[in-house]
Amino acid sequence: MPRDVWGLSMTTIRVAALPQEVAKRIREMIRKGILKEGDRIVENPLCRAMGVSRTPLREALRLLSFEGLIQLIPNKGAVVVQPSMEDIREMFWVMSILEGTCARECAKKIDEKGLKKLEKLYNKLEKHFQEKHHEKYMAANHSYHTLVQELAGSKVLSEVINGLRQKILLHRYRQIYQPNRLMTSMQEHRALQEAFRKRDQVEAERLMKEHLIRQCEALENADHKPEGRVSRVSTCHLKTRGSIA
Repeated sequence: MPRDVWGLSMTTIRVAALPQEVAKRIREMIRKGILKEGDRIVENPLCRAMGVSRTPLREALRLLSFEGLIQLIPNKGAVVVQPSMEDIREMFWVMSILEGTCARECAKKIDEKGLKKLEKLYNKLEKHFQEKHHEKYMAANHSYHTLVQELAGSKVLSEVINGLRQKILLHRYRQIYQPNRLMTSMQEHRALQEAFRKRDQVEAERLMKEHLIRQCEALENADHKPEGRVSRVSTCHLKTRGSIA
């Protein structure tokens, strides 16, 4: 039977990769504001709610610590932390370069079969946008970006991106709920998809970079930082205009 804990309906986890699944659920709790910055994660009730032992929970907390979402403090345990805007900006800047490179390589290498797969995911984005269903839109968005990465055909690039993708995923969810962001995100994907249809490598790279930077800008605006801090996002934006040397 599901256990309704902290506002989430939880079922016992019955998968091989327990730590990853536990980490996924804790990320969801942080994303939904159930766990907030400064909250201490108490192991016993969380283990009972998820139907797991302390071992996979502690492994999950180590994963989340690597992602910068949890701080492991001696004699206190795990505490939820919020990365600084400077750290978030840095992550989006690096990711814009990496995903921009993926987009360029995808546009260069994509065949009709790959384009058909991409069109299918793009149509899901359009559908969920029309429905104004943010959660489904973001799930389709994740699949879309992952496929672009796959079609780029670089194992090394994928390994580097995968290390950063989980760190940035939570913040991608946060930005999509900002005013008008869903609409502008869809507009960005429309332009990006057209670049893939035309196999335009330069345009695909430019659009993907700008897509990531605009996500960062949406987060910056949501945090109501002073104008001096907002202008630093523009500096980050200027950094992304060139390709990797």
